[in-house]
Amino acid sequence: MELLALLLGLLVGLALAGLAASAVRRRNRIGPASVDESTALALDQLHDHLVALDRDRAQAHGELRAQVLQMGETAQALRTETAALVTALRTPHVRGQWGEMQLRRVVELSGMLAHCDFVEQPSITDTEGRHRPDMLIQLTAGRQIIVDAKVPLAAFLDAVNATDETGRRLGMAAHARQVRQHVDNLASRDYLQHVPGSPEFVVLFLPSDAFLAAALETAPGLLEYGFTRDVVIATPATLLALLRTVAHTWRQDALAANTAEVLELGRTLHGRLVRLSEHLSKLGSALGSAVGRYNDTVGSYERSVLVSARKFTEFGVSGTALPPPDEIRVPLRESSAEQFRRIGEREGHLDTYPRTAPGPAADTA
Repeated sequence: MELLALLLGLLVGLALAGLAASAVRRRNRIGPASVDESTALALDQLHDHLVALDRDRAQAHGELRAQVLQMGETAQALRTETAALVTALRTPHVRGQWGEMQLRRVVELSGMLAHCDFVEQPSITDTEGRHRPDMLIQLTAGRQIIVDAKVPLAAFLDAVNATDETGRRLGMAAHARQVRQHVDNLASRDYLQHVPGSPEFVVLFLPSDAFLAAALETAPGLLEYGFTRDVVIATPATLLALLRTVAHTWRQDALAANTAEVLELGRTLHGRLVRLSEHLSKLGSALGSAVGRYNDTVGSYERSVLVSARKFTEFGVSGTALPPPDEIRVPLRESSAEQFRRIGEREGHLDTYPRTAPGPAADTA
């Protein structure tokens, strides 16, 4: 505020000096009456300008005070909520719930739906009692990935809230030891011996990338140490990449299953087409035989019956001549049964759909 007042005074001084110099120059050029009139006009303009500046300054000062008060209230509320959150997260039960919530959120983002791809909170019993990993992620072919969420937050918060560099280093070292202890505890549960189909590692999930980065700052070999104990330390970023790979595997497995089903349906349909072609061929053969017998009967009728019947007309017994029956001369269209049969032989359908014997030959009357 003092700086604003100083700037305002400087501007007013410069304005007054400019107006005074202008008045002196005009006075040297014109008479006393004109000088008094010009000076009065300039002073009126200066007064109006100063009033406007003071009004703007008061308005700006009020707005600035309101913003400062609002920022102070927001900062105080943020400090209160942060303190409450830190106090809550120092409680082991709350930390565990937060870790599980973050784990579920990562799994949902990866596309692994809860009702089909992973099971929360299963129980595993060994010689030392019952253990419960936070998640079993189901893989294809009946395999599973064990995931256990841990939140090493106490030492991490101590390091972040440290007032000097020494306290920060001590807090980070304690944080790295806590993460290492979680690795040892998870390895000692020997999940791999009690979960069928699990790969040769267990995932230790840290719900924040900052937790792992802070631990690696003090203990760079922490990841390699976990590998030696068959424990993979994962953060939301790395676990998300792993789970999306698993989800892609599920999609490929479903696609392969659908492909096999479509192939089987195609084979079934082809076999039925082969059988239908056999029936059509048999029907065509029977129709051809029937047409042949009909034509033979018509020929026999014309040669043996109509010759004698026409004599009745010649003798005057009947005045109506017997009309001769028409032969069927439309050829039957051959089906592609043999083509289907050859394809069926290659596909292995001959055992299911045997060749149909041709129809009987036509007899002549």
